[in-house]
Amino acid sequence: MQMENFAPFMFGALVFVMLIGFPVAFSLAALGLVSGFYAIEMGWFPAGFMANLPLNVFGILSNDLLLAIPFFTFMGAILEKCGLAEDMLDSMGQLFGPVRGGLGYSVIIVGFILGAITGTVAGQVIAMALISMPVMIRYGYNMRYTTGVLAASGTITQLVPPSLVLVVMADQLGRSVGDMYKGAWGPSILQVLIFALYTFALGIIKPHHVPGVPKEARTLSGAALWMKCLRGIIPSAILIFAVLGSMGGLPFIDTAVATPTEAGAMGCVGALVLAAMHKRLSRDLIWQAMEGTMRLTAMVVFILIGSRVFSMVFQGVDGAKWVEHMLSSLPGGQVGFLIVVNLFIFFLAFFLDFFEIAFIILPMLGPVAEKMGIDLVWFGVLLCVNMQTSFMHPPFGFALFYLRGIADTLYKEKRIDAPVKSNDIYLGAVPWVLMQVLLVAIVIFVPQTVTMFLDKQEKIDLDKVKIEVPADENAPPPASLDPNAAQKAADDEQKKVDDLFKK
Repeated sequence: MQMENFAPFMFGALVFVMLIGFPVAFSLAALGLVSGFYAIEMGWFPAGFMANLPLNVFGILSNDLLLAIPFFTFMGAILEKCGLAEDMLDSMGQLFGPVRGGLGYSVIIVGFILGAITGTVAGQVIAMALISMPVMIRYGYNMRYTTGVLAASGTITQLVPPSLVLVVMADQLGRSVGDMYKGAWGPSILQVLIFALYTFALGIIKPHHVPGVPKEARTLSGAALWMKCLRGIIPSAILIFAVLGSMGGLPFIDTAVATPTEAGAMGCVGALVLAAMHKRLSRDLIWQAMEGTMRLTAMVVFILIGSRVFSMVFQGVDGAKWVEHMLSSLPGGQVGFLIVVNLFIFFLAFFLDFFEIAFIILPMLGPVAEKMGIDLVWFGVLLCVNMQTSFMHPPFGFALFYLRGIADTLYKEKRIDAPVKSNDIYLGAVPWVLMQVLLVAIVIFVPQTVTMFLDKQEKIDLDKVKIEVPADENAPPPASLDPNAAQKAADDEQKKVDDLFKK
């Protein structure tokens, strides 16, 4: 086998080991090591090349940016269990309930707000399903709409800052986390509007699918209801501003006073304060949050180490050149490249989660996108929008698995009268996946949805640049640039010399 054929072979082997189902981190590391030893045996690179592996691993573990992941994870784990979701869903449900589709609107809005303060998908889908599914079923909401809106509103967490995948993408693409967060706000808001517009249209076309809640079912009204809503929204808004604003991750904030790691630590303190305000702060709560943070952080680190082993060997056999040549020769230029890449990510998300895609695939695509003149913040946010679908793909979407488990639990506890069919969960997800794909298309063809909140780079016209040198008082005045004036000055000097010789 020739070296130029080995990179495609490694990529095919990568897809194969992903489909086996063995843990991704160990599969990647094993494939990388075996490929590296084979390459050494074939003489494609020296044995000393593999000696760089420990240095690469140490470089990963000493990356300060990745410290933000456990902080944001801990913050989200605390907020999931502090009662904030229950209070917000209850108050928003009563506020919007009488409106046709009102419970759907409340789930979408609360999902967006919780996404901006938790950054985790699993806990959000589970919490909202436990609270809202029995209520929506009780008041006659269509089962497919119910399961779809709960899953989609939970997965928007992956796109709304402080999303963990945006931190990983910023690290892999070499861009600021604050810029990545700013770029994600436009698609996040647009996604909420698309979900709300679908609910509004469904209320007009099929009003019996999203009926309003009878007014007599409301336990609060007037000022008391608004106060309960504000008690959930205002502390959340303060926490969002403190965490994201301090690191320059909010629109129209141009300066950062904290690193992502420092902002994450501040968010942990804010989450503990909110839990104490809701009288849910306890030793068990903190222990559960720490345990969940440990598991997720360990998973991320192992996947990152395994992907680094694979990518180092892949680069050594000129895999980057093969990927660049294959993708840069696609028809359609930047748009053709983005369409093909997003189709690839969309189908890859059937089998891999967003961490695996970010660590394995993104290092291959990022350099090609940069050489094609694509803004990497726009590129990263675009892929993040696409990877939302990894939680919603029937039949492998994790959000659908969470809903399946929650629905069974609610039926066993007799909180719902009939079991929820898997068919309703999977078919209910289809319209929402299509809406997420629609957002991908919008971001591709309207990049301003990402770039409008980013700091504008000042463009300098080099042809108009003038450099002025300050005058020296002791220096003689500069000679004119006029060639005739220079010649006249030289003639005058020569005349003075001739006069001296005559004397």
